Amino acid sequence: MTPKEIIDKMMAEDKMSQWLGIEILNYDPGSVSVRMTVRAEMVNGFNVTHGGITYSLADSALAFSANSHGIRSMSIETSISHLKSVHVDDVLTVKTTQLTLTRKTGVYMMDVTNQKNELVAHFKGTVYRSDKVWD
Repeated sequence: MTPKEIIDKMMAEDKMSQWLGIEILNYDPGSVSVRMTVRAEMVNGFNVTHGGITYSLADSALAFSANSHGIRSMSIETSISHLKSVHVDDVLTVKTTQLTLTRKTGVYMMDVTNQKNELVAHFKGTVYRSDKVWD
């Protein structure tokens, strides 16, 4: 399967990514970029976007990037640093960089920026690569 076919298949079953309103910007193997717009129901009691929203967006980018190579992969470790508050109507973009890829693991870094190209979060993820091929 091509990276686009894999990611489109994943999106068809991924209710969370659908709810977030994720748009796939590119299907480059190992470095998929995504975008979404923050909605009112995504803010917390401080009237800023819940950290889990930014985390979920980056986590989806990780899943798409890791699986785009055609091997079923799942995260085994992730972390995020929130650097700037995010608000309703902000447009968040995640750009993924693949740092390493071996037969069994992959390590990825994601920068999350807003519509002003300001860095709002930095996410790192490690994935386990199974023996199962996407078909």
